[in-house]
Amino acid sequence: MKIATHMLKGVSLGLVAATLLWGPTVRAEDVCNSICDDVPTADCGCDAYDQLGACDAMGVTCDGLCCKGKPASNESWSMPQPSIFQNAGFKMGGWLQQGFTANASNPADGFNGPLGTNDWDDQYQLNQFWLWLHRPADNGGSGWAWGGHLDAIYGSDFRFGVNHGLEDRINGADQNYGLVIPQAYLEVAYNALSIKFGHMAAILDYEAVPAVANPFYSHSYSYAYTVPQLVTGVLADYKISDQWSVQAGTHRGWFMFEDLNDQWDFMGGVKWNSLDKKTSLAWACNYGPQDPGLAPDWNKIPGDQDRFVYSLVLQHQLTEKLRYVAVHNLGIEENTPINAGDEAEWYGLNQYFLYTINPRWASNLRIEILRDDDGMKIAGPGNYPALSIDANDGFGYVGDFFALTYGLTYTPHPNLRIRPEVRWDYFDQDGPLGPKGLPFDSGDQNDQLTFAADAVITF
Repeated sequence: MKIATHMLKGVSLGLVAATLLWGPTVRAEDVCNSICDDVPTADCGCDAYDQLGACDAMGVTCDGLCCKGKPASNESWSMPQPSIFQNAGFKMGGWLQQGFTANASNPADGFNGPLGTNDWDDQYQLNQFWLWLHRPADNGGSGWAWGGHLDAIYGSDFRFGVNHGLEDRINGADQNYGLVIPQAYLEVAYNALSIKFGHMAAILDYEAVPAVANPFYSHSYSYAYTVPQLVTGVLADYKISDQWSVQAGTHRGWFMFEDLNDQWDFMGGVKWNSLDKKTSLAWACNYGPQDPGLAPDWNKIPGDQDRFVYSLVLQHQLTEKLRYVAVHNLGIEENTPINAGDEAEWYGLNQYFLYTINPRWASNLRIEILRDDDGMKIAGPGNYPALSIDANDGFGYVGDFFALTYGLTYTPHPNLRIRPEVRWDYFDQDGPLGPKGLPFDSGDQNDQLTFAADAVITF
């Protein structure tokens, strides 16, 4: 009875909004156009967050990729645009993401273990109130062009995106809600080359920080913990042909607006698309030390823990309605706290099956396994800054994480998406327990079952 009550609470968030925003009909092209407006870049946000097929993740397809620069239909709504921005080629927009998660274990500490970012049990979460300002660096394939992008987000998700030297100065250490600036960059394009300067999204994995670019409310372990998400530096993207492109750049480190060890990371990758746009393959890597030389750094020597991580993402349109995505990540870090200097390793595989039922409904399945050999990556739960939980302190969970997530995406209106999901997590311990105990139910259990739903309203 308690679980059923929780599920009704979560779903009711979206149903109320659906009643308010219901449209008479919803066409697939309307939904696709609105998503393109939600995450505005060359291919509906696919380049900005390296999410080829972001529209497919939302449960719709439009010839394999989303519409470029086309306004949404009359049935969708976007916020009024100030003339000063329109005259300069900028556009504004955003979304509101809110959700609810119920944990069958009813954990005493009120947290769903290391789930990201819906980690609160039996509580309403305003995850993302997101505003963006965007000017595309669109040169039509030749000549010069310039653009830029700025994001600002308020919500509980801020705890997973605090950058040293930026958000840690804006927010207090004991907050459940706060402000994050995911991206603030300038972009210059010349012919087939574009270069970003500033604070931006990293290029690894399939999932992304923006709620509208993901098929589920919850995130995978690999994206939440094992790859960089936000970086500050320079990133170049060169389009070799319609099928091939390469990326390379340097930045200050994972979640570092100001560098803690005065050593810069390398980030680069290569992407391939088939001629029929049904298949894509992307490989990206990041190399550099992240340790600050301060507590909790075990030896207080800055920049001596070189970390290498790569991500391989395969996407294939199996049928007109079914899209398959496979993500493999692997990471190695040297001179870690494990046995006072040993190497640590983690690796995993995620598989997504994204099925478009019709323009209103999509059915999605995610199967994931992540091996943390030395307890270096998976951490939680709770308010990270307040609890001083460091995801790479060497006192995490040694073993294998398994997660199975099934969800629906319901789009009753181009401006509204409702995503209920059920998720089962299991941890196979392979080593001594650290100070946090087991991952779930306040450190007492090795598995958990959660029911969740979020509603995303775009504008």
